[in-house]
Amino acid sequence: MPFNEDYYNSEDFKELLNHYEASMKEGEHPFMDADELVDIADYYNHFGRNDEANDVIEHALQLYPYATLPNVFMARQALMDCDYDLARHYSDCIEDHDDPDYHYLQAEILIAEGYIDEADNYLHNYEKSVDSDEYQDFVKDCANLFIDYGESQKAYEWMMRSPGDNTDDFKELMAHILFCLENFNDSERLFKELIDNNPYSSKYWKALAGIQLINEDYSNAVTSSEYAIAINPTDAEAILIKANALLNLENYDEAEKYYQRYCEINPGDETGPFHRGMCLIFKGKHQEALEFLLQAEAIAEPESLYLPQIYQEQAFCYSSLKLPHKALEVLDKIDSQYNDPNNLLVLKGHILLENGLNEEAEEMWKQAMINSNYSTIIMLRIVVSLYDNHYVEACYHILKKSFEHFKDDQDFYPQAYPYMALCCHDLGYKEEFLHYLKLAVKKNPQKTKSAIGFLFPEEIDVKDYYKYMVQKISE
Repeated sequence: MPFNEDYYNSEDFKELLNHYEASMKEGEHPFMDADELVDIADYYNHFGRNDEANDVIEHALQLYPYATLPNVFMARQALMDCDYDLARHYSDCIEDHDDPDYHYLQAEILIAEGYIDEADNYLHNYEKSVDSDEYQDFVKDCANLFIDYGESQKAYEWMMRSPGDNTDDFKELMAHILFCLENFNDSERLFKELIDNNPYSSKYWKALAGIQLINEDYSNAVTSSEYAIAINPTDAEAILIKANALLNLENYDEAEKYYQRYCEINPGDETGPFHRGMCLIFKGKHQEALEFLLQAEAIAEPESLYLPQIYQEQAFCYSSLKLPHKALEVLDKIDSQYNDPNNLLVLKGHILLENGLNEEAEEMWKQAMINSNYSTIIMLRIVVSLYDNHYVEACYHILKKSFEHFKDDQDFYPQAYPYMALCCHDLGYKEEFLHYLKLAVKKNPQKTKSAIGFLFPEEIDVKDYYKYMVQKISE
């Protein structure tokens, strides 16, 4: 369920929390009702103060062993550990089976176990007993349950059962659900409406910035995140969004400053030093970058999704510093579950080629092609590596032969056209360049923009690349 930021920032809650903490300092557990104690536990839990949260709930259960909310809290903690039997134990301890939170918990256990349709049916059956004046809240609660478990479509279906709700919390939930459904335009529109009503809400500005970042609207992402940071200067997420947007705008100096700010707020998160290293790599400072990448590795947990990227960038740094064998050692750290073994062979070949070990690189790539059953994806990665190492003519001839060899593979061509256009451009083959550019724009505009967009002014839409280049060449 969502964290009620407005309530936890209210004077009423602050007074409640101060009373609780003052009593604890005196060595006494204060006497409060169950709901108040659960509010305090939720607050502690949200800010990672898990031990304190558990202490509060233990106290609540001593006072009210059959109360709904303390048992719901413990059941949800059990669900986080995938201990469904323990979750049902706490569910069975709840005395009031008419309490809506009891029914939400029954549905949540089903969702957590993967019984999505059964949970949906359970809530539809319970829906019949919900009073009309409570129906709007019921719809939002059901949607929240499903969105918490990544079931965006089910959440959307519940929201659409609302007869009409123009409240901010309804709009906010709908905006989040639309975001999860990748309907970024409508999600952005709703957050803008929310900001019109709440211009000093850092969470709305931050959410808007996040959507703009996903939509590659980097300039507006910077602006929106700046509003969020102005309202809350220590909002780590808003700072990270701004840093990421600046990085994509290739403003590496400013991006690094904001990654540094993020590191100061979240020193235990590898995201900050990893991206500081990336900024330095883009500035060609590989030795300095390596220091931050090693720092990121030291911080990261073994299961971190960033580790393969950290190792990969370390390898590229070692390669740039003419230490290819050290680079290969680092790549060996990448677990095959995070990276295709054949892709690792391509990366190793890239490093060998970059350091003049051409025959060794060729052997690596041969092995990758054989192991992958001559995958076109692996072949294209080899082409990109060759291009990055300035073997443009070799790329051109490989692609030429590939168009004949893979003529029955219709998925290959849209991926290959942008690279072929780029090779033709660099080699000065104007007619072929225009031919493949036209095909690339038509078949794969997204890849075309990422692969050869640097050849065009930023304001030119990818659909106009061919027209623009025909005019430019004819001048």
